Amino acid sequence: MSLAPVVRDDHSAPFFDASAEGRLLLRYSPSSGEWSEPAALVCSVTQADDLEWREASGRGSLVSWTVKPGRPRDDEPGVDTVIGIVETDEGPWLTLLLPDAERSGLRLGAAVVVGFVQPEGSEFLPVGRLVG
Repeated sequence: MSLAPVVRDDHSAPFFDASAEGRLLLRYSPSSGEWSEPAALVCSVTQADDLEWREASGRGSLVSWTVKPGRPRDDEPGVDTVIGIVETDEGPWLTLLLPDAERSGLRLGAAVVVGFVQPEGSEFLPVGRLVG
């Protein structure tokens, strides 16, 4: 699995601080009671501009996925990359790498928990792990 380095900015700093502690933060609108994805600047449902960071459960279910074939390099076989769309228990959808996913476990509604990895030169990033 190869992830490009990600660098924080002022908006994403709380997200990456929590990620380094193994916690998933999402954006929450107190006025609407709706959750939004981490990059949201306004509520994705109501457009309210009162978003705050809140800790999420880190659980969800697989909505869709794709398998990106790996490229062979230096006479080594390529390693496929599984990328999933996960609907969090709170509602927002996240696109996550599923680094340990076996193809046989990929099914609509499969339970997913969020874990974190730190690629070289990067912040900690969320990834999905299939449960069961």
